[in-house]
Amino acid sequence: MLAPMSESRPDLRPVLRIDFPPADRLGRGKILLLELIRETGSISAAGRAMDMSYRRAWLLVDALNRMFSEPSVDTQRGGKQGGGALVTPFGEALIRRYREMEEKARLAIAEDLAWLDSVRSSDASSDAAEIASKKA
Repeated sequence: MLAPMSESRPDLRPVLRIDFPPADRLGRGKILLLELIRETGSISAAGRAMDMSYRRAWLLVDALNRMFSEPSVDTQRGGKQGGGALVTPFGEALIRRYREMEEKARLAIAEDLAWLDSVRSSDASSDAAEIASKKA
């Protein structure tokens, strides 16, 4: 018998991460950083929005720019006008294609996710919420 679905439980969602051997990865964090740079025009502001240091955000942007034959972000150094960052046309395509891949993956395994959701324990959700509240 399948367990009744609880409306208070968050939906299951797959997380897409693409490994570029030997060490590079592309996943939701780098894509979110690109989206926030697009919104803010700033690596620093995008990093703050993700609760990370400017250095960490800059290192992720640098990794993105080295992963591909075209840069994802163009930067300008500070000065009278201040610095800035711009997501390049390639970076825009990368965001769009990554989000499309996420959706394709979600649709491809939707039936399996529904099955997993129907058999997951309600205790697991409450345990995870309790652990998260203790970290806050």
